[in-house]
Amino acid sequence: MAEEVKEELMEEDAQKGKFMTFQTGKEYFGISISYVNEIIAMQPIAAIPEVEDYIKGLINLRGKIIPVIDVRVRFKMKPKEYTDRTCIIVIDVKSTVVGLIVEKIAEVDTILEDDIVPPPTLGHRESEHNKYVYGLARTEDTVKLLLDPEKLIKQEDLEILEDMKKEEQS
Repeated sequence: MAEEVKEELMEEDAQKGKFMTFQTGKEYFGISISYVNEIIAMQPIAAIPEVEDYIKGLINLRGKIIPVIDVRVRFKMKPKEYTDRTCIIVIDVKSTVVGLIVEKIAEVDTILEDDIVPPPTLGHRESEHNKYVYGLARTEDTVKLLLDPEKLIKQEDLEILEDMKKEEQS
């Protein structure tokens, strides 16, 4: 038992400060590697009627039904045609597995806590994606916006998606 706890702590330490970075539009975003399960190629997506436009639908990943969200649309950017670079980052948020459709994976980046600064607040009209960003990190010559996946996926969306998965599986 103590060995398992020790292993888990070592794994958490190994993940600390590591971010999966990806590009959407001209901007780079990062999501803590601790949320990331895997990265997969685009898959056929079963559309879901009457949901937010950024919820693209459901995919079947090795027998598991997973909802997918288009990050670009979530940030109120104009939708873009998917290419061979487009992929899905499968993340685990609040015990729900969700796929994030991103234009292009950049890299796994190590970002130290000291290198993260809070995003600036520019008046009341903050851009749409700023409410999902908890910090900014400068790496080499780019600034990466670090996302909080728990804010990216609304609680009511999680509930709707859970209900749809249950319907899909029954």
